[in-house]
Amino acid sequence: MSTITAFALWWLTVNYVAADLTTVTTLFPGTRCQLCPDFGHHILRHLKPAPPKLFRGRPFRIPTDSPNPPALPGPCLSLECMNAPSTPTSTPPTTAPLVSTEYSESIPGLVHVRLNRPNKLNSLTIDLLQQLIDTAHTLRRDRSVRAVILSGTDGNFSSGLDFADTLKSPPRMLSHFIPRPLRGTNTFQEAPWAWRRLPFPVIAAVEGYCFGGGVQIALGADFRFTSNDAHWSVLEAKWGLVPDMSGIMSLKQLLPIDEVKRLAMTGEIFSGERAAELGLARAAEDPLAAAEELARQIIERSPDSVALAKKLVDETWELGPRRTFAKERLRQARLLVSKNAAIARKAAQKKVPPKFRPRTVR
Repeated sequence: MSTITAFALWWLTVNYVAADLTTVTTLFPGTRCQLCPDFGHHILRHLKPAPPKLFRGRPFRIPTDSPNPPALPGPCLSLECMNAPSTPTSTPPTTAPLVSTEYSESIPGLVHVRLNRPNKLNSLTIDLLQQLIDTAHTLRRDRSVRAVILSGTDGNFSSGLDFADTLKSPPRMLSHFIPRPLRGTNTFQEAPWAWRRLPFPVIAAVEGYCFGGGVQIALGADFRFTSNDAHWSVLEAKWGLVPDMSGIMSLKQLLPIDEVKRLAMTGEIFSGERAAELGLARAAEDPLAAAEELARQIIERSPDSVALAKKLVDETWELGPRRTFAKERLRQARLLVSKNAAIARKAAQKKVPPKFRPRTVR
């Protein structure tokens, strides 16, 4: 790798944090870097001599003779490292996933996705958010999935962002703050919004604490059920912040503008009963049971009509009549000639439960 190329990569990565680890994985599939704690460090290691790292106008050099520097949690940007064989490492201890996935045995096609940090009230870390995104993308590829229920373990949905964990590494946090060019969302926004993009319904079952980022993940679902004694809050105001995990987009679809402003400005903590009165969710004595019942009803319908109904509503929500009518015709034309629509018609005529084929809509 030439010095000019290496310097260009170093400059873009270190000074502009041009891509987060997920984007790097997509664009630069390579081996795991075992040499350094961050991209800039490793890129500098390949420069001979290493140029000064310029950050906020203060030049300094990163040492290249560290005996045991920590490994980068992802592939390195260096072309030399990408082409090098991976270094054997010891097997890390097995830990429970931060996001668990369970396929229902009683309701075929239903998947339970749970936030799994019970000792921290399911608070959100960058790793948890990334696992949430990965889970959504994995389920999208599974055409047998008909519905998803989002919930939290140990009686709490989520207490919001874990600031202590997230701020341990400001450069890492900033790298995940940069939006992905194709999706238009960063990691914090994609974790809730990825569920809106799925071609099947997502239902949030809220109990216990649902604060900050937890509210925004719940709002990323198509439907929400909450217990009356749950605690809700757009808590970012407490920390001098705004709801930026796609929360404003979701809130303005559900509430009047003055109510959105009030919740975002005050950080008021309110009950699940009050959340239902506002229209953020539906009250249920047992949110999980209510979510399962709704999922059961939806699964009885054609997976293609369900997928296109969700897509049609979402894509036309802010469009005018003319464009909405055009979208209706387009989606309906596809369904009229679909095999699952034919199966639904025949089953209705014979008054028997339909047996649908796997979903064709992506």
